[in-house]
Amino acid sequence: MHRLSLNTHQKMEMLDITPMVRQVVAQEGIQEGIAVIYSPHTTAAITVNENWDADVVHDVLLFLRQTIPTRYPGFRHQEGNSDSHIMVNLMGSSATVIIEQGALMLGQWQGIFFCEFDGPRQRQFWVQLVGQ
Repeated sequence: MHRLSLNTHQKMEMLDITPMVRQVVAQEGIQEGIAVIYSPHTTAAITVNENWDADVVHDVLLFLRQTIPTRYPGFRHQEGNSDSHIMVNLMGSSATVIIEQGALMLGQWQGIFFCEFDGPRQRQFWVQLVGQ
């Protein structure tokens, strides 16, 4: 398993980690299999989405901000970041991508994103490769 680190710079952002995951696949020389990309944080998610047009990331974050309020009557979590936990539940903590002929099998416009919902912070994500 590979533990990769990154720094986030905003409360909410989506960072394209595709090049980092591709580097792990190349390092390991996996030709056929899968890559599991996982966030060990309760306020940060992993997702696959469009990485060609930055407006997609903008729109996803805008929708989440407007749909899930930072403060909500009845939220009881002492740290005040219940919104971040809810966003992770919606987005998911991992993604699985097929590896074929040594390459991540992503669609033409797809990338793998680390989604920060409670930053800025120093974060990790883990990559586990299965295959040969």
